[in-house]
Amino acid sequence: QVQLVESGGGLVQPGGSLRLSCAASGGIFRLATMGWYRQGPGQERDVVALITGGGMITYADSVKGRFTISRDNAKNTVYLQMNSLKPEDTAVYYCNQRSNLGTSWGQGTQVTVSS
Repeated sequence: QVQLVESGGGLVQPGGSLRLSCAASGGIFRLATMGWYRQGPGQERDVVALITGGGMITYADSVKGRFTISRDNAKNTVYLQMNSLKPEDTAVYYCNQRSNLGTSWGQGTQVTVSS
């Protein structure tokens, strides 16, 4: 079974940056679509960014130009570089892996943007 472990969350001031990491195990990482999702207070879980095994990338409109998703297949790790952070980015961020083996979620990491 696939296991995903997120790290890198924390408290940051508006305009600051964070880089989230998601380490994957138990699947064929290089063939999987990896994604970052987030769930803010009182909100549904929404997609932030996706990257396919072939390197195709999509972003939510709210983060375009500020966030960058990337992957390192040699390390079985996906990243989310978050710049110019806003208070509305405050949420629990979840890593997701989707492949022919199924869909898996990480435990989530808290990102708080506040002065």
